[in-house]
Amino acid sequence: MVAVPDAIDINKRLVARVFEDAFNRGDLSAVDEAVSPAGLDHQHPDEADFAVHQKAVIVAMRTAFPDLHFKITRMVGEGDWVALHSVMTGTHTGPLQRPLLPPDGPSSLPATGRSIEVPHMHMIRMGGGQGVELLHLMDTFAMLKQLGVLPAPPPVTPSGV
Repeated sequence: MVAVPDAIDINKRLVARVFEDAFNRGDLSAVDEAVSPAGLDHQHPDEADFAVHQKAVIVAMRTAFPDLHFKITRMVGEGDWVALHSVMTGTHTGPLQRPLLPPDGPSSLPATGRSIEVPHMHMIRMGGGQGVELLHLMDTFAMLKQLGVLPAPPPVTPSGV
């Protein structure tokens, strides 16, 4: 007897497919299928179209890091939610631009030629076979440090020495 995947397994497979097809290979049709235009990205709540925003993020990432790769290290599902930890790697050979940079910061960061390895956490709520809500954390400071754009912290010396 063949086991029929349940809704949680289907949601996890769909999320993994977006990472593999869209982020890792640049196939934005995966976003059209798997991300609701009416969804909400909590980091960018003013975006009118969630799917268009996700495509802009992917294009900006793949422009800055043409060899972009997300490796999913852990993934769990419960109810309508899929949570995952991933590690993003790539070589910064193109300009890093918005929407990856803060609106009040520089509009672009020229290529540094440096490689990065940056952890991410995602929580994605699924509805109707699509992602409808995103909570996302990325270690931006680690990325900027690896790119060499943050100054090294001053040495720490014990008090009284």
